[in-house]
Amino acid sequence: MLKYSKFLGLVIFVFLFAMCNQKSKSESNKETILKGALDVTVDETVKPIVDDQVAVFEGTYYSAKITVIPKSEAELINDLLNQKAKVVVTARDLTTEEIARFEKSKIKPRVTPFAKDAIAFISNKSNNDTLIALKTVIDFIQGKKDTGIKGLVFDNPNSSTVRYMKELANVKDLPTENVFSFKTNDEVIKFVSENNGMIGVVGVNWLSQPSPNMVDVVKKINVLSVKGLNDDKYYSPTQNDLAEVKYPLARDLFIINCQGYNGLGMGFGSFIAGDIGQRIVLKSGLLPVRTPGRKLQIRNKLLKDNE
Repeated sequence: MLKYSKFLGLVIFVFLFAMCNQKSKSESNKETILKGALDVTVDETVKPIVDDQVAVFEGTYYSAKITVIPKSEAELINDLLNQKAKVVVTARDLTTEEIARFEKSKIKPRVTPFAKDAIAFISNKSNNDTLIALKTVIDFIQGKKDTGIKGLVFDNPNSSTVRYMKELANVKDLPTENVFSFKTNDEVIKFVSENNGMIGVVGVNWLSQPSPNMVDVVKKINVLSVKGLNDDKYYSPTQNDLAEVKYPLARDLFIINCQGYNGLGMGFGSFIAGDIGQRIVLKSGLLPVRTPGRKLQIRNKLLKDNE
């Protein structure tokens, strides 16, 4: 009987040890703001800046793994509303109707602006005219003749650039003639670089941060300066003109977190909006929401070269 009791006690001890060990493993695998795995669905027009943010974030927090999933804006928003995507990066804020839909599901999205981006018009390098009036593009989208534009090239019929330009021109659909669309911004840039007379519409991030295989292609296109609807001067999609609110096709970028708990989405969002993330934005050619501070070290004496 005594031997049986000792055996039973040993079994109970092993069982409790195993349970505690399993619980410890479960807790160690639990997602936190700086640990775990996360899918981030990204507007394809701004993918380069998000790739940079992810690379530095993962290099800083080794227990974090973020997978970037590029999609068109329409697909991205649809996935977010249907809770197929929990964290997204967009080129627009949520609408009142979209927020109301989340409220019905008792979800409060965390919306964090982190950069100012721009839509850029590009042309073939052989085109000597690097200026374009926004009204000319709008007239073309509205179906007016004799605009001087041979054709407009977009990345995707469901993209944020298409939505932006349709809203600006106040049209429901793009013209059926002389409007071309592909799947990515890189395809637009390549097509324009090979076809004279075409005007490409792309996210400027793809021009300021081209992938290695696109560096030579980008050299074959012009980034056009644009005259706004109520302006008489032309401005470029540069950090300076964005900061001075002069470029007429600027737009804000947001990270939207609908996880509903303090997970990796919150950590990544805080990182992007923080000092390091804002420095990454600044280096990318886009305009950060907050200009990172600079620390200056003032010395009373100049050190000699040999010292």
